[in-house]
Amino acid sequence: MKTTIITIIIALFALFPAFTSMSIIKTEKQKYSIVLKEKEFEIRFYPSTTIAIIQSNAKTYKELSGPGFRKLANYIFGGNESETKISMTSPVQMDINDSVSSMSFVMPSGYNVNNLPKPNDPEIKIINTTDEFVAAIEFGGFASDKDLKFYSEKLQKLLRDKGIKSYGHYRFLGYNPPFQLFGRRNEIIVSVNWK
Repeated sequence: MKTTIITIIIALFALFPAFTSMSIIKTEKQKYSIVLKEKEFEIRFYPSTTIAIIQSNAKTYKELSGPGFRKLANYIFGGNESETKISMTSPVQMDINDSVSSMSFVMPSGYNVNNLPKPNDPEIKIINTTDEFVAAIEFGGFASDKDLKFYSEKLQKLLRDKGIKSYGHYRFLGYNPPFQLFGRRNEIIVSVNWK
């Protein structure tokens, strides 16, 4: 009996990463094209897309991540006028700064501002982003405010060394669900002037 329980537990630990990998593979990711690939960062072009966004007075990753995620997740899980369930996409984007921070979910490619249901929560806005070029640097693990600061400063230095001008806030992109323990992908991005 004891051996059977241990075998089941080992099997669950072995299958859990496979389950998370399969669910992540099925998740639609925001489209972009790489226009420059460097050793430690890349420049990307992101075409306009539709997002659900919420603003916050949070000043840290910890303050924004939980409450912002819950509000946006409630919207896509049916917290809207037609109780429509909308597929989760990745990445989740956070713009954390000293004025007004925000979190946004990219909407699946079949949706736009005209066919998305109205959120029940009036704080959630549905908008189109503009086309933009960004610099991106990737890191793993579970993100923290310390990581966001470190990689923002690292990307800033890399861009300065290459003579690439950036503008706006450094933003965080998180690609993985909270239950994924391994192989996590995080990024810091910032808008850049690109010809």
